[in-house]
Amino acid sequence: MTKIMLLGSGELGKEVVIALKRLGHTVIACDAYEGAPAMQVADGFEVFSMLDGDALDAAVAKHAPDIIVPEVESIRTDRFYAYEEQGIQVTPSAKAANFTMNRKLIRDLAAKDLGLRTAPYGYATTYEEFQAAVEKVGMPCVVKPLMSSSGKGQSVVKTPADMRPAFDYALEGSRGDLKEMIVEGFIDFHTEITLLTVTQKTGETLFCAPIGHRQERGDYQESWQPCAIDPGQLAECQDMAAKVTSALGGAGIWGIEFFLAEGAVYFSELSPRPHDTGMVTLAGTQNFNEFELHARALLGLPIPEIEQRYPSVSAVILASKEGVPHFSGLEEACAYPQSDVKIFGKPTTRPYRRMGVVLAYDRSGEETMDAMRKRAAEIASKVKVY
Repeated sequence: MTKIMLLGSGELGKEVVIALKRLGHTVIACDAYEGAPAMQVADGFEVFSMLDGDALDAAVAKHAPDIIVPEVESIRTDRFYAYEEQGIQVTPSAKAANFTMNRKLIRDLAAKDLGLRTAPYGYATTYEEFQAAVEKVGMPCVVKPLMSSSGKGQSVVKTPADMRPAFDYALEGSRGDLKEMIVEGFIDFHTEITLLTVTQKTGETLFCAPIGHRQERGDYQESWQPCAIDPGQLAECQDMAAKVTSALGGAGIWGIEFFLAEGAVYFSELSPRPHDTGMVTLAGTQNFNEFELHARALLGLPIPEIEQRYPSVSAVILASKEGVPHFSGLEEACAYPQSDVKIFGKPTTRPYRRMGVVLAYDRSGEETMDAMRKRAAEIASKVKVY
């Protein structure tokens, strides 16, 4: 039996634990607060700040895991190299976790080392550097902390009046002690997709059907699979995904985001773990959902194929205020056919915090994707968090 330490215990981590437990393994779930979703289904848990390197070392020493699985950005990822030297497997790899938790490392790898097409960009730690970066890439532009999650600290600069608020917001939204931001030139894209990519210890790299998604406040609101895409652009996305995952190394699932524009594909971001937009696969759209794929890959179990079965849409359920969660409308939401509702079990709420997800699917192939998206949004609107 393998012992796995999960670093980050939100809703994505919870599904990873379920997948690992179904394969018979022991999981210790870690996060900065008690009662996190993954802790509710794990064999044990630890509560500490994963940005505290000494606390992280102590937890690893205490539990002596065979495998470490990072599930959030705010981790002292530089410690992972030492864990690998001790014989502990880091998923997908220490290099992958360290590079992708920092937008600067992954962007420079993609654009400079691998030559992938990206938006023009610059970095800033001071307001003067920020002004220079905005001048370099032009307006409109997108500002993001180098280390953040769920869209925190992300905004769009359209006019000079937006600059100071965007700079301050990026600093406030930075996770950990890294107070630096990336300024990206705006891409005139028609679609944003996630390409879930699976690398295996032995076996070829596999790709899930592309997932379209829509964001607000830098955080995903709905996703749909499969997303219609030109075959040539899909092949280009797969080629870019294979190059960047090969450069980072390791086995697991990767959520790789691309912008699709007229006649061009742009690499955007990469997460070395299950992606929030990939929750759409919980509707059974594939023979293995993204969490089962991650579990198989990190355990070294073969994945002979990824079969796309039928289309599906996910739509998030958000909280509107701070407090202890209570839900209404679940009976009404659950009455819809070909749908599902999943509540994550987070112990507290705050405005716009993701508390659950609605899944709508169509096994008949008769419903259009637009109609399915409307149905998923309608179901999600029935569930109120108060």
